[in-house]
Amino acid sequence: MTGHEGDRERTFAALPPAQGRGFAQTWWGRAWLRALEDAALDTGQVKTGRALARAGAVGAVSVRPGRITAVVQNRDRTTHRADVLLAELPAEQWDRFLDMALERAGDVAALLDREMPPHLVEDAAAAGIELLPGLGDLEPECDCGAWDHCGHTAALCYQVARLLDQDPFVLLLMRGRGEHALLEDIQARGAAPAEEAPGPEGVDAAEAYAAGDILPPLPAPPELPEEPGLPPSLDTEAPPGPGLDPVAVRHLAGRTAVEAHRLLAVALRQRSSEPLPPVTELTTAQDAVRLAVAAPDQALTERLAGGSGRDPRSLADATRAWELEGADALSVLEDQWEPSGAALARARAALDSAWDEDERPSLTADGNRWTVVGAPAQVRLGRDGRWWPYREEGGRWMLAGSAALDPATALASAEPVSAEPQR
Repeated sequence: MTGHEGDRERTFAALPPAQGRGFAQTWWGRAWLRALEDAALDTGQVKTGRALARAGAVGAVSVRPGRITAVVQNRDRTTHRADVLLAELPAEQWDRFLDMALERAGDVAALLDREMPPHLVEDAAAAGIELLPGLGDLEPECDCGAWDHCGHTAALCYQVARLLDQDPFVLLLMRGRGEHALLEDIQARGAAPAEEAPGPEGVDAAEAYAAGDILPPLPAPPELPEEPGLPPSLDTEAPPGPGLDPVAVRHLAGRTAVEAHRLLAVALRQRSSEPLPPVTELTTAQDAVRLAVAAPDQALTERLAGGSGRDPRSLADATRAWELEGADALSVLEDQWEPSGAALARARAALDSAWDEDERPSLTADGNRWTVVGAPAQVRLGRDGRWWPYREEGGRWMLAGSAALDPATALASAEPVSAEPQR
């Protein structure tokens, strides 16, 4: 260790209060606290120490091989020097530990990144090298006179758990080897720097599995923005390339942002245990309708009408359906089919049970479309079993609202309905 005397003691400034957070976020930090909590004879003193550490009552922490020290302030502002002792590892065990770390280039890289690979500690323990303290390994000393862990030594242990979360080299220093000496020993054994080590492709399966229970939780889902994002401006001094319509490109980018916003809304509405609904592959004609929503000028509308196989008037009906419920509503607008078998039986049963006998309107059927006699109102049965309300306007049937599972609810959206009840 000659030449590394300055590496044998590190002092860490006092940490702020730990309000609203645990003391150990890493698995090695939690293992450190288990050694304290499982061995302490007086759990009340452990609770007192945790409260003192949470309140920021632990001063600067000095870490040396075999010992950690800090001054801890009581609530009455009296202070005590607290020490916790942990046995150093003998040189022979350090040699074996370094040889084990060098067997995998990833272990060296993890140590340099201030991480402690679980399998490295487990393999070391299997070889008789106990890096982490076990039951009774944390020996307390305090000038308050306690013979077991008191609130002061417990507070020091809780504070050290926070330091260990940030840097596992703190534990290695307590066990007798400073960071610079450790890295020098690794290089002396012929290890390449972690950045240059070729390493195997992928991740060791056992290592990944062992780390599964210490990974941080996933972040909370993002909040849904109130409005879709705005695409960047395309206004430049350079003229557009041949065949490029800046208005159309700008509109395409805007509609893409709207669709992304809609898909995000659908995803955020799903519970984690529920699968997302299947994505419907749009035909070219359906996609032209999607793009025609809020088209910025008549020329683009006419081009999209041609792409959808419609005239501008029927394209307006289609975009109205799309704005209400997307591809599902568009399919019902275009798709006239003949229910048969079980589908027809379910449709008739739904129509019969939807109204009381004296309130049921007279309906005429044409495939999947039931029209109220003497009124500009209609319900259409979708292939998914939902009913869609339609109202006649200017000689054309227009979608009047969202789908419903009950035909009476759907038909109410097509009001006003002036129909005589059946007799």
